[in-house]
Amino acid sequence: MSFEEQAGALWLVRPLKRAVSGGGGKGFATLGLKTVDDLLRHYPRRYDEPGALTPLAVLKPGEHVTVLARVAEARLHRFQSGQGLRIAAVIADHEGGRIDLAFFFKNLPPAEYALKRLVIGREGLFTGIVSEYRGRLQLTHPAYQLFGDEATDDTIDEAILQAGRPIPIYRACQSLASWKIHAAIRTLLDTAPTSLPDPIPQHIRDHEHLMGLAEALRAVHLPEAPESWHRARKRFRFEEAFTLQIALARRRAAAAAQGATPRPPTPDGLLARFDEALPFTLTSAQRRVGDELSEALATPRPMRRLLQGDVGSGKTVVALRAALQCIDAGVQAAILAPTEILATQHLATITTLLGPLAQEGLFAHDDGTPLPAPPSVSVRLLTGSLNAPNRRRVLDDLASGAANLVVGTHALLSDPVEFADLGLVVVDEQHRFGVEQRDVLRTRGTTPPHLLVMTATPIPRTIAMTVFGDLEVSVLDELPAGRPDVTTHLVPADKQTWVDRAWHRVREEINRGGRAFIVCPRIATDTQEAETLLAEETEPPDATPAQQRPLANVEDTARTLAAHPALAGLEIGTLHGRMSSEDKDRTMAALASGSVPIVVATVVIEVGIDVPAATAMVVLDADRFGLAQLHQLRGRIGRGSAPGVCLLVSGAPEDSVAAQRLAALVATRDGFRLAEKDLELRREGDVLGTSQTGTIGALKLLRVTRDADLIVRTRALAETLIAEDPTLSRHRSLSAHLDRMLADREEFLERA
Repeated sequence: MSFEEQAGALWLVRPLKRAVSGGGGKGFATLGLKTVDDLLRHYPRRYDEPGALTPLAVLKPGEHVTVLARVAEARLHRFQSGQGLRIAAVIADHEGGRIDLAFFFKNLPPAEYALKRLVIGREGLFTGIVSEYRGRLQLTHPAYQLFGDEATDDTIDEAILQAGRPIPIYRACQSLASWKIHAAIRTLLDTAPTSLPDPIPQHIRDHEHLMGLAEALRAVHLPEAPESWHRARKRFRFEEAFTLQIALARRRAAAAAQGATPRPPTPDGLLARFDEALPFTLTSAQRRVGDELSEALATPRPMRRLLQGDVGSGKTVVALRAALQCIDAGVQAAILAPTEILATQHLATITTLLGPLAQEGLFAHDDGTPLPAPPSVSVRLLTGSLNAPNRRRVLDDLASGAANLVVGTHALLSDPVEFADLGLVVVDEQHRFGVEQRDVLRTRGTTPPHLLVMTATPIPRTIAMTVFGDLEVSVLDELPAGRPDVTTHLVPADKQTWVDRAWHRVREEINRGGRAFIVCPRIATDTQEAETLLAEETEPPDATPAQQRPLANVEDTARTLAAHPALAGLEIGTLHGRMSSEDKDRTMAALASGSVPIVVATVVIEVGIDVPAATAMVVLDADRFGLAQLHQLRGRIGRGSAPGVCLLVSGAPEDSVAAQRLAALVATRDGFRLAEKDLELRREGDVLGTSQTGTIGALKLLRVTRDADLIVRTRALAETLIAEDPTLSRHRSLSAHLDRMLADREEFLERA
């Protein structure tokens, strides 16, 4: 790095409060901007087209115009209600044309500040869309630039030239307007060092025909024409993909160097005996994925693999076969589930599938002397509700190696849990666990254990991580034969006849021997927040008047349905997170038997519920749930031989994002297509950190759905560069940029 670049690097990390005068510190902090580099990479979210200078006399409503005029009038008015203020101004040009200006404010200080700027007689440029109010033309809240008292023809000509260029619009906040952000950035760029360190090596920039950093920063913030910011965005989009791929390539190289103990298949072992005894035929997808996992487990590198499979595709069987291969190799396997219901369901499914292989004991010779049993699977369950004696027994069995397979919840992550030799960690519904939580089990083995994470509907951050290549991917893209269909319909909440028909439809399913789930976002009226197990994953709901009504809750809904004529004579149960494990078990047993054919529940039923007779589901306030969540909920019905029906009751406006989510769910049962739609609607999230909502994350311009080809191309470039220069000692500018970009995210990247 040259001396000039070193100076530029120091300038980029300079705190904003020292680099930018004129205030704005609180606003910068609100936007998460701390350094010069942060502000320069706060790219415009869009650009307004200014249009050519237009005489006031020929303006027409609907036109987007820029006019050169002077302030003729400016007065401050209070609304009679006392709520808010308005500045009414008039501007006039040199040809006698006039037009009104209108500005609206909630509070007095900003209104007074604006009024002081609108000095009568001062000339400036005004940009906005022409409208008509009470028969007069008007610009409402126009952007404007006023000239000083000492403005010359040259300065005015320069201002007119600038006004003809695209106008950057930034993500702003109440205390820092977009135009103030632009002014601060202009000041920085006008005083920038002569050379800035570019994280993209010169030979790659030349090959990809990319702008240099300094040129691109001016083009994206001070574009002379649309072509300027288009080229700049192309460069920064490439930079994001390339630097993220460099970070991930370094981590992959470090993980490969760490090494793991190979766990190859054992001929005639538990896995072979398990396959022989299976009462059904594996799908071709299950066999293919099983071969992929088997091969990965046999290598001296830690397996880091994501198993994607839609609801009902048979992920549990695939994971169990991988666990058996490791148990055959003499090590333990752990399956981590997000809820006690799911962990218990996994235990029941696994022990049923294993059959005699899960039986422990001693055989005896004819003379009665004990003979060790053939290899078997000793399965344990560890959850938070275990009493102290049973918990101690399970912990002792894990530490001694007497148990070689454990299924558990977050209780597996607590400090007292020790393993004799942990060889495989399986994380089900992986998006329910933070990166630190997943990392706990990966540090419990004598050597790094292999890792398999599973998901039924990948959330955006998962998709982003896999596209970026941090996880190898195995896909179960085939469902077992004979799976019944589930139809999905939208029920408008404001049409009572439609809602009543939904309850009659539930009764019809029960009369045919089915069971029904009614899902609510809340437990009771006193619940402050919706009981959402995917709170970190669900998109914030659209703020609409229709959604300001009280949300449906379990307790009130159960009472209402008990009195509904369509459901007369039917027992209605409840299920939610405040109930004890024993009460939950009783409710589920009653539902399975049919003595209680309807259960009103929260999303506690989202995973781990397997009631083959369940054929009906009604989701109240469905617009309050995430797309992945709704798909999981729908997966609780139609699991037997009979088809199912899912009814989504919603009051979301047709043009809202929530309505788009529901429309996607109605259109398909394909979890992968729904994941892609989810990604389009909600973005990728912070790929390097823990955020999963895509707000202020590492990705600013890059989009996985749009830029997949670019991501693949930059991965190859990053792999080549890291292979040649693992420590980036020959690429100091890139290394420094990565340090700034990662900061406290690097630890999460290592664990993710």
